[in-house]
Amino acid sequence: LKRVSSSRRTVLQLRLQKASLSLSSRYSRRLISRNSTLSEDKVQIKTYHKPESCGRTVQVSDYIRYHYNGTLLDGTLFDSSHTRMRTYDTYVGIGWLIAGMDQGLLGMCVGEKRIITLPPFLGYGENGDGSDIPAQASLVFDVVLLDLHNPKDEITVEAQSLPDHCPRKSVVGDFMRYHYNGSLLDGTFFDSSYSRNRTYDTYIGKGYVIAGMDQGLLGVCVGERRRIVIPPHLAYGEEGTGTKIPGSAVLVFDVHIIDFHNPSDTVEITSVKPENCSNNTKRGDFVKYHYNATLMDGTYIGSTHTFGKTYDVVLGAGQVVIGMEQGLIGMCVGEKRKLVIPPHLAYGERGVDGEVPGSAVLVFDVELVDLEEGLPEGYMFVWNSDVTPNLFSEMDKNKDAQVDATEFSDYILQQVKEGKGRLAPGFDPQRIIENMYDNQDRNKDGRITEDEFKLKADEAAAHDEL
Repeated sequence: LKRVSSSRRTVLQLRLQKASLSLSSRYSRRLISRNSTLSEDKVQIKTYHKPESCGRTVQVSDYIRYHYNGTLLDGTLFDSSHTRMRTYDTYVGIGWLIAGMDQGLLGMCVGEKRIITLPPFLGYGENGDGSDIPAQASLVFDVVLLDLHNPKDEITVEAQSLPDHCPRKSVVGDFMRYHYNGSLLDGTFFDSSYSRNRTYDTYIGKGYVIAGMDQGLLGVCVGERRRIVIPPHLAYGEEGTGTKIPGSAVLVFDVHIIDFHNPSDTVEITSVKPENCSNNTKRGDFVKYHYNATLMDGTYIGSTHTFGKTYDVVLGAGQVVIGMEQGLIGMCVGEKRKLVIPPHLAYGERGVDGEVPGSAVLVFDVELVDLEEGLPEGYMFVWNSDVTPNLFSEMDKNKDAQVDATEFSDYILQQVKEGKGRLAPGFDPQRIIENMYDNQDRNKDGRITEDEFKLKADEAAAHDEL
């Protein structure tokens, strides 16, 4: 055999390597053409459903949730997320997937359906996956995208409806009542306050709700409707909530703000006064007024006009909620006021069953119709003139040296009728007189003697004494 020189041997080896590569390449192409219909060795994408609205598409480094069926070119199924009853969740474009899927998923919309066909070198290549996918197999994935977000995402807020008037917007620390519908990004429903027939009530900005909702409820108006889209790292994270909210899910909340207040709020008063407004209400006065009552969203609660009569109370006697008492002080007859009363000055967390929800802000439109001046604070009866020195003998009609309850009552009522004395307005006169008599009857024998009467008369005046 003829020895080949070292330099020529090197050239021959290079030629053999090139020939081998050429043969391998031709063989590989023959395999692909034999097992596939791919016209080109690249990812092929066919979109067969695309939603009308597509505000955002999958980009490199997005995290997505999708379902898929994976088959060979002949239709043989090798894998499906549907059989596992859960989505496939992954980052896109950063090497977490086979190269072809990293490419084929880019640009998708939520709700879009695609068929992604991959050549072997962008799938599992020469070795396959060792079990279901053979070597040099082209792969077909039927994909539907359910969800996408980026770890850098913040919440997005879309105002859907704004009230004409918005005197105040919500801030950190407010207590809010709102309705919501909650869904996943693909529209799958998971919860609603409407289904429970009551609002969701909570403090905002204080960590009582998920972080994204805490942010999304700030700066809203009463009556506003807005959509809040919350990425999973500001919602329920990788774990989700179990059955209703899957891990790494973007959440969509459509909210309607019913009312909100702050625990430091006082009664808000807006007033329209008549030209002559000199005699103003104070504690102890007996007032008559009309009102219309609603919640902050306009929901009707009640009205005196329905009953055709005024609402009559003594101010300071605890006959109405604290906020109403405060709102009625300082009014004059003919004045109209709008009172916005926070729940801690109204019916509190419990509300009124069937009428006023718990923690509800109340709105009253009131008009003062009549005012009767009350007695000095703590008094139930006062004399309008000097007391007669023969008070006991005047009461003792039958001159038996004692005054019974009937003689006492008749005498007091006569003094009131003649304008010589006044009973506290707004209370039952007979009950006031009974209390007065009981205070005079020191030994509780049902009669007042002159000694008892004098003892009382000599003492400092008290609330309902003579």
